[in-house]
Amino acid sequence: MKENKLRTKMLVADRIVLSDAVENEAILLTEQPRQAVLKTEAFCLIRNSGYVLLDFGVEFQGGVHITVQMISAPNVKLRVVFGESVSEALSEIGDKNAGNYHSVRDETISVVSRSSFRVGNTGFRFVKLEARGGDIEVRGVQGVFEFRNIEYNGSFCCSDDLLNKIWKMAVYTVHLNMQEYLWDGIKRDRLVWIGDMHPEVSAICCAFGFDECVPESLDLIRNETPEEGWMNDIPAYSMWWIIIQRDWYFQNGDLEYLRRQKDYLFALLKRILGSCKNDTELNPFVDWSSVNTKYARAGLRAMTVLALDAGSELCRILENPQLAEDCVAAVSILKKEKLEYDGNKQIAAFVSLAGLGPVRKINDEILAVNGAEGISAFLGYYTLQAMAEAGDMEGALNIIREYWGKMIELGATTFWEEFETGWAENAGRIDEVVPEGKRDIHGDFGRNCYKQFRRSLCHGWSGGPAPFLSNYVLGVRIEGPGCKKIRIDPMPGNLKWVKGTYPTPNGKIEIAHFYGTNGELFTNVTAPGEIEIVCSTKNFNLRRSC
Repeated sequence: MKENKLRTKMLVADRIVLSDAVENEAILLTEQPRQAVLKTEAFCLIRNSGYVLLDFGVEFQGGVHITVQMISAPNVKLRVVFGESVSEALSEIGDKNAGNYHSVRDETISVVSRSSFRVGNTGFRFVKLEARGGDIEVRGVQGVFEFRNIEYNGSFCCSDDLLNKIWKMAVYTVHLNMQEYLWDGIKRDRLVWIGDMHPEVSAICCAFGFDECVPESLDLIRNETPEEGWMNDIPAYSMWWIIIQRDWYFQNGDLEYLRRQKDYLFALLKRILGSCKNDTELNPFVDWSSVNTKYARAGLRAMTVLALDAGSELCRILENPQLAEDCVAAVSILKKEKLEYDGNKQIAAFVSLAGLGPVRKINDEILAVNGAEGISAFLGYYTLQAMAEAGDMEGALNIIREYWGKMIELGATTFWEEFETGWAENAGRIDEVVPEGKRDIHGDFGRNCYKQFRRSLCHGWSGGPAPFLSNYVLGVRIEGPGCKKIRIDPMPGNLKWVKGTYPTPNGKIEIAHFYGTNGELFTNVTAPGEIEIVCSTKNFNLRRSC
């Protein structure tokens, strides 16, 4: 039986947001015994139809533990409403698309005197307790925070405090979704979506190095998907599975695990090769932003190239040179077709990364235009990469500040499923009752399948800034399986200094970049002796750790 790495931590609420027909609510902000007693005066009285709204200060996965001392009449009920925002916690089912999607976040339960119990298994920051049918004496409420107990071996710090906060929040967002499997969202989309996993896995690599939830999630969907099917019913997601397998092998070097994928991998690559001749019959979904547009096919074509490039690497490692050559030959043919991508930043970024279009031209004419406008929380990660590959690091860093930084400005403690900077105009924060005359940033916006309160405010696919800052700004590029060879190629942009750590199977690498008085960049690296380090910085100093 495998070890259960999930742990529980009890939290006390930070503040009372609102209350009505409630007495002594301040006791709910103190740590009380999770045990009813025969008699006590230490309780919060919630009168019939009254309520109290608690703020735990940070989003987390779990529920609440409630201790009820007494009720005033038989058949009294307690309504418990969880919310990722104040407005969601105050909503009714059906209001602005509020509902119980993948997890129950609004339920009414029977309660009895002198009882202690847990309610909820969802993602939330706020919880509303409402008495129905009588008065309820609540002795205490504590948040039950469930998380994977793993060590943060990676880190990132630079001269810009906002970027530091964004790196930490991106990793925390992904960490919350590392449950039994790697989810996409802790409130909604508690599913394993292989394509959505790639930015999450990239963040896991730079913050933790390894965790079982990644291969177990990859295997789960592989086992659920027959060879004639597509993972999550989306061809591009099967392609993402190949790319993740390549990246995971280079991070952790587990050849035995990779060999167990061989038969499925080879069959999948052959199927993709067979579909190249007529990919118009395939579902072209890559991102919601390109659905039902003329750019969707360019996105699928770019994904096909990226997957075949990764597949050819894996085939050589798994000693199938013929299939590797078939992948290379197919890519050569695919690169000859002209594609339409000029109206979508995400698709243009993929075209650039796949080598299907002019990198600098795409950046200057599409990606760098109008800042964060047109960025998506999921594929924005790849837009950042494409900009950096075009040499526009300052532009990429500004987009991180503008897009992910704006969520923080609006009260976020985790990053959201989707966001547009234009939504922030005249919008209230998620941690306040929406002021009169302002828009509800949670309840008034969204699109496609994530409209209004259905939209998750903790979504793992939005964690892309963490691996981007670690791999591009800190400059960690893995060139040998198991991190046996690492190239340090820093791109600090307009930052004065950068430092951090990166986890490998042989231990952490410590890296620091700073500018000297003459404007030259200096790099110091401390790395285990088993790792070959190559650095692009002229002023480079390497020290070996024990």
